[in-house]
Amino acid sequence: MAVEELQSIIKRCQILEEHDFKEEDFGLFQLAGQRCIEDGYINQLLEIIQDEKNKTIIKSMGWNLVGPVVRCLLRGREEDKREECFLIFDLLVKLCNPKELLLGLLELIEEPSGKQISQIILLLLQPLQTVIQKLPNNKAYSVGLALSTLWSQLSLLPVPHSEEQIQADDYGLCQCCKALIEFTKPFVEEVISDKENKENAKLKDELLKFCFKGLKCPLLTAQFLEQSEDVGNDPFRCFASEIIGFLSKIGHPVPQIILNHGRKKRTWDYLEFEEEEDKQLAESVASLTYLVFVQGIGIDQLPMVLSPSYLLQLNMEHIEVFLQRTEQSIYSKGLELLETSLLRLEDNSLCYQYLEIKSFLAVPQGLVKVMTLCPIETLRKKGLSMLQLFIDKLDSQGKYTLFRIMASLNLLRYLVIKDNEDDNQTGLWTELGKIENNFLKPLHIGLNMSKAHYEAEIKNSQQNNQVASMCKGVCSVTVGGEEIPSMPPEMQLKVLHSALFTFDLIESVLARVEELIEIKSKSTSEENVGIK
Repeated sequence: MAVEELQSIIKRCQILEEHDFKEEDFGLFQLAGQRCIEDGYINQLLEIIQDEKNKTIIKSMGWNLVGPVVRCLLRGREEDKREECFLIFDLLVKLCNPKELLLGLLELIEEPSGKQISQIILLLLQPLQTVIQKLPNNKAYSVGLALSTLWSQLSLLPVPHSEEQIQADDYGLCQCCKALIEFTKPFVEEVISDKENKENAKLKDELLKFCFKGLKCPLLTAQFLEQSEDVGNDPFRCFASEIIGFLSKIGHPVPQIILNHGRKKRTWDYLEFEEEEDKQLAESVASLTYLVFVQGIGIDQLPMVLSPSYLLQLNMEHIEVFLQRTEQSIYSKGLELLETSLLRLEDNSLCYQYLEIKSFLAVPQGLVKVMTLCPIETLRKKGLSMLQLFIDKLDSQGKYTLFRIMASLNLLRYLVIKDNEDDNQTGLWTELGKIENNFLKPLHIGLNMSKAHYEAEIKNSQQNNQVASMCKGVCSVTVGGEEIPSMPPEMQLKVLHSALFTFDLIESVLARVEELIEIKSKSTSEENVGIK
């Protein structure tokens, strides 16, 4: 019955021009074709599609059958029908309108969840590539849409961490990463072959966005096998190598990205990333930095003249990004990157002025967090050893400065975490009232007053630059008969902002200490009420 219905619809449409097809015809064609598949009339459907007289109808309406055919292939109940289904699918990809087919394939990719995500992606990547290559125009937009859809689905899959999980690849992420590289290669080659083409310039931008997304997921959380083992068996290392290779080929090599990242004007700012995507760029570049300096992928592209202290300065911002995350697989990479960067330095060689840089104070704070809050003992010990190594590299003034922005509050935070009120081994909880009145509350007041003062100074400094330049030489300081040059306005602002940042760090730790005290006190009170 289903075959007769389909033949009836086709017979009616054969005498019509393509532009005369009605919406009702499309619906009836899809319904009848779907029933043919469900009722097992696969051979008859194949014959109808192969018939040259139906070529125009299939071109216009056939994409509606892609969904039912793909679902039939995924079910895989009747092995003897799979070959015919694949033939139908291949013919639809060859004959149908590529624009309509593209949207249909992307809708199918968005449908599944769980393990079915990888199954449908692996099935549709090759046809999707073929369809995009057949598009007469707007290829860059179509490639970007496809890559974004694929990445959104792949980001839902759990990333395997252990060697056993990687080899098992239960959710198919490793296979998908390999297939995604093969899907992308022709478009990368297209950009290389004609760099002057405006459409290819847009395509390059879409590929750049894809590479940044790939660096974040799965590579930010992915674990890598030991480098001594066969690298060809490590799917994530292969994926990372290909991504870094793509970046170089489309004109964004590793040195350009890493060395330009901290600058106000980055080479990719014109891309107009979405706000959320722009926030994720920091994690993408941090992931790239880890791949280069810890895993050694693409490190040969970096100039050999960069000093160890300069490399540390570059990496500290990325280490801070890693340590801000709570996932073990991510902040452990921050510890590895810090260790690699510090081991390049001589002891006592890191000048204290580096502590004026935000990340050089934020990273030790992150290490303290790892040491006190991480549930895994090996990582807590690693955090401690990295803090000790960092201190070893500082000069004497740097060691003093670091111990002074951190010591009291961090000690108090550590004691609150480790010493419960019922145990009170340190006597902290006995003296808590005095600590709050004589230390925490005055510190709050001092911080508020200091921040207000420095914010006012920054405002005045910005407004009075011209007045300051006019008054140059009116007041001077002399030491030993020699006049000390006045501090330039740019340096004044830098010092003021550095002080404000220091106050913000102290304030964040102070807030955490008060939060921990409240949590611990409330917990003890509830336990005492329960005992009564």
